Amino acid sequence: MLRGLGATLALPYLEVMGNDGLSNKAPPRRLCCVFQPNGMYPAAWDAGLPRGGDRAAASLLSPLSKLADQISLVRGLDNSGRGHVQLTSSFLSGVPVTGKKAAISLDQMVARHLGEATLFPSITLGTESPRQGNASGEPISYANTVSWSSSTSRISPEIHPYLVFDRLFRRQTQASARQQDENRKSVVDFVLEDTRRLQKRVSAVDREKIDEYLEGVRQVEVRIEKSLNPPQRDWIPPTTPELKRPPTSIPQDRAEYLQMMADLMVLALQTDSTRVATFMMAHGFSRLNFSFLQGVNGDHHAMSHHKNKAEVIDEYLIVSRWYVQQFAYLLEKMEAVDEGNGSLLHNSVVLFGSGMKDGNGHVAKNIPLLLAGGAGGGLKHRQEVIENAVDTPHANLLLAVGQLMGLEEDDFNGVSTGKVEI
Repeated sequence: MLRGLGATLALPYLEVMGNDGLSNKAPPRRLCCVFQPNGMYPAAWDAGLPRGGDRAAASLLSPLSKLADQISLVRGLDNSGRGHVQLTSSFLSGVPVTGKKAAISLDQMVARHLGEATLFPSITLGTESPRQGNASGEPISYANTVSWSSSTSRISPEIHPYLVFDRLFRRQTQASARQQDENRKSVVDFVLEDTRRLQKRVSAVDREKIDEYLEGVRQVEVRIEKSLNPPQRDWIPPTTPELKRPPTSIPQDRAEYLQMMADLMVLALQTDSTRVATFMMAHGFSRLNFSFLQGVNGDHHAMSHHKNKAEVIDEYLIVSRWYVQQFAYLLEKMEAVDEGNGSLLHNSVVLFGSGMKDGNGHVAKNIPLLLAGGAGGGLKHRQEVIENAVDTPHANLLLAVGQLMGLEEDDFNGVSTGKVEI
């Protein structure tokens, strides 16, 4: 840890930590679960992972081409339930919420197993608040998360970047520290004195790693600060339209928002503040308007019910590819973190997907799923993992991932029928 007045900043693994025997240990495995709402257009998803050439240029998944050798497409697994709320709640639990009850989710199972080793057993991030209303008899608000700590307790994701940052890195214990925090002094500045002392006794490699890490922390902090306090404009429009000010903690640019949350997730994993992270890229019943993308005019939920109309499918594809681009951003950030025996991505298991295959009809068969990362050498990618058995629950994959993360269960919430070989 680097410590200062009002801040405690966890460090990544350094050579100097060998004095405590840490450098001789392999980095721990991490679990990341990433959810995308409203499905994918089946024909585009089924084109498969990009492996170069024309196929890569045309594929929905072409944003993943740089890391295609670290990704497997998982086919032939079915979700359980119907409609957005149930198919979201069962994404990591295998059990659709019914009567406000579901089951503990994969991320929380692993957090219970690994959580004592880190400051936070898990972090759960999101980008949308719970919505009101009912769908198919269940509260729509239940679709704001895929994380359940028990059959009756769901975990609402943190959607404010600055609160995630403060929780990870700021420790307010004194009045003077709180005052400095109110002035938004950089957390890096808080720990500069401790940093200087550390850099005097570490290797050149460690100094470079510390500098890169602190620069990464400061860049994320600056982006959060800009979203809270936008810089003064150098031109004032001659007219003043009536504007409704959005929440100060939420960036207006959707890509910037998702990437900011991805950066925070990577920092949490890199510093070993947690080993389990879940990211809801949007609410499971998301009606976000994507007209900020060229060629798109409506909200995601509406276009997912495309009724096989070509012009609506085109919009659905654009938004789906946009989500894949955000996922690619996360993977590339993880790959860029060197942990000595490989990257953060190499030492992680990343599960990505949606609770339904196609929003048009809420198709729950053969849902879109990807596995990425190397689990520290425990996960070997075969480009595609195909389950040929009919009616195979995706809980079989959840069981396999759980065992890869050290769980000893032979069954997943009573709904698995075996284990996917990954």
